[in-house]
Amino acid sequence: MKLKRWVSSIAALLLCAALLSGCKQEEERNMVQIEMENGGIIVLELYPEYAPKTVANFKKLVNDGFYDGLTFHRIVDGFMAQGGDPQGDGTGGSNTTIKGEFANNGFAQNTLKHTKGVISMARSAPMDSASSQFFIMLGDVSSLDGDYAAFGKVIEGMDVVEAFQTLERTANARGEIAIPVEPVVIKKAVVLDTVSN
Repeated sequence: MKLKRWVSSIAALLLCAALLSGCKQEEERNMVQIEMENGGIIVLELYPEYAPKTVANFKKLVNDGFYDGLTFHRIVDGFMAQGGDPQGDGTGGSNTTIKGEFANNGFAQNTLKHTKGVISMARSAPMDSASSQFFIMLGDVSSLDGDYAAFGKVIEGMDVVEAFQTLERTANARGEIAIPVEPVVIKKAVVLDTVSN
């Protein structure tokens, strides 16, 4: 009888230990790592609570390998670095467009500001024209708030993005000194969805 109780006690202790330390829980995190061709690493944290469809679209494109090999084709000092265009000149996108999740398009829940390090979706004049192009803020530009779907922020590697501003560039059609002379290439982008606790 004593032996049975002892075995039961040991089993209970082992179960408690396993529950406390051995069993790991999976917690979803919406994170993307961008590895640049020059070895630089940029880690983005995505915020579906502000722009759920935008985050889902971006993650799908990352998972599909869409961004691998594409460039940052427009870099404007103190403003933003834009990439994600398969044409490489600001005129292209993926084969789908998404609803513009920003206040001036009837989407009030997106209150994320366009401050330095924030990532947002580029678009043409129509409000629901965002596709694959995105931009990372190089400064605080409040005039973009409410008109573009901000959806995340750089949490590691902002120095990599800021270094884009040191590259030699030429003028684009708008007269901005923005087009890199040497392509700024995304080697690979991957979703870092889960982490073990």
